Amino acid sequence: MAHKIFIAATGQNSGKTTTSVSLMHLALKKYQRVGFIKPLGPKPTVMRGMAIDKDAALMAQVFGLQKELRFMSPVVVYPDTTRRFIDGEISLPELEERILRAAGELEKRCDFLIIEGSGHPGVGSVMKLSNARIARMLNAPILMVTGGGVGNVVDTVSMNLALFRQEGAEVRALLANKLISEKRDKTIHYLRRAFADEPFTVLGGFDYQPILANPTLRRISQMLELPLHGNRRDMGRIIHHVQIGAASTQRVTELLRPSSLLIVTSSRDELLVTLANLYQMPEYRSQIVGLVVPGIIPVSTITQRILERSNIPYLRTINHTTAELHHLITEDVSKITSDDTEKLELLRSLAEKRLDFEALDALFA
Repeated sequence: MAHKIFIAATGQNSGKTTTSVSLMHLALKKYQRVGFIKPLGPKPTVMRGMAIDKDAALMAQVFGLQKELRFMSPVVVYPDTTRRFIDGEISLPELEERILRAAGELEKRCDFLIIEGSGHPGVGSVMKLSNARIARMLNAPILMVTGGGVGNVVDTVSMNLALFRQEGAEVRALLANKLISEKRDKTIHYLRRAFADEPFTVLGGFDYQPILANPTLRRISQMLELPLHGNRRDMGRIIHHVQIGAASTQRVTELLRPSSLLIVTSSRDELLVTLANLYQMPEYRSQIVGLVVPGIIPVSTITQRILERSNIPYLRTINHTTAELHHLITEDVSKITSDDTEKLELLRSLAEKRLDFEALDALFA
């Protein structure tokens, strides 16, 4: 029988997928047959002609799991799925059978099976398929991923434990993630004291890594639904800073920070030309990831030619204001894709340094 581990979390963006990627990387060093399943997938996409969840597609692409693809995302949730369920067009036994059949096939084929939940533990309850219920249905012990604080973590974990206990699902370990580096040891110490009476083990996950949360040019292009012009080879570059080009040209260039995306309105010809020229200089290439150019005023003909000749990556929009763009970009939480090679390599490295797979494997055996 395969060792099973159900990855749950106290909320969205806690790090379920990064944890799954990390565990898959480590498990493959020990086991030849490692599988992944996202029983309830709320982020549909299409891969090889099959409707699957985006996280299942990611794992299949990164780890070469295409042969098991048909089992990796048994229930995909579309915008009308919950309505159809409530209307009786979709039955609970049918959904349960699909999940059990897919998980059963993977258990036969694998020595270690990673099961990733969706959102917070209650997601799916409208279809009677919360994370807690699915974990109990699959008889899979739970690794609950949390944030990196103390008080808020204790509060949210306590609230979520009630649902798991109600469903009879076993939380076997807590993984405190996105820890502040200088507070790491103290945070884990206090969490262990706070949960001293609980039957689960408290483990330390990753320290907070901005690189994992920050978007790439590709992500911004997709999010804004705008084509990327210029150097498309830099689509995978990670944006660490977002700057508004509102000051004088000289001041904007003085304030440049490493890996910056600059929002510059279409009427700022001098600034656009200056940044396009700086992009061609090696000493500035590391500082300038690209431009977003909003504004209903057309970019002047000569400025447009200079932008194109410089090959600086840029996105052009007439539908967003500078303020809207800054809010959209800075508030976006970037999800890892198979094209994010820099992030994936960092995850593999962090996993080997921070996660004790042997201890986890023994805990979930």
